[in-house]
Amino acid sequence: MAAEGRDHPREVVLRACAEHGQDTVIDWCIAFLTGEISGEDAYGADLPKLVAITGSANPGGWSEPVDPVNYYWIRVWAARVFLYVWRDDVVDALLVAVEDPAWRVREHVARITAKHELGQLADALVPDLSHELPRVRAAAARAIGAAGEAEHAEPLQELVDDPDPAVRAAAEAALARLEKRLDRRFERRT
Repeated sequence: MAAEGRDHPREVVLRACAEHGQDTVIDWCIAFLTGEISGEDAYGADLPKLVAITGSANPGGWSEPVDPVNYYWIRVWAARVFLYVWRDDVVDALLVAVEDPAWRVREHVARITAKHELGQLADALVPDLSHELPRVRAAAARAIGAAGEAEHAEPLQELVDDPDPAVRAAAEAALARLEKRLDRRFERRT
């Protein structure tokens, strides 16, 4: 169980897959993530789908009507599903979501990229290495360390001197992982 007596997101996702089928849940999440299902529809006709992937009868806990400024949470919740279930065509949706205006969505894309080692997304994540929020920079660094290629070492090296210690640590770990994966050393900047 997660905090406040709620199930861990993994349990929620697995329960939704058991009830509706994994492919169906993935299809819903792709539609949420890419905007095929709009925020209005997610809190309207498609609310049962959103309830299934969040495990809450009132996703977000907002009063009705839901302020459209909060619709980005739908895409965050949809992306989170791909940390627990996977299908290869999800990459196409992630290539759309990597440019999402909401930083939480992009952070989840980076987490998914790291988990599944999705080299197809490494180039698209490079701009997030300079994001204003440290947690987004750190997530992008971890993803590039897990899925990047030699040409990604230089942008990672620029983060070794980041003002945020968590970002510096993520960049160092990402460079070490990149070196191990590619079986080569990259000169460290001093």
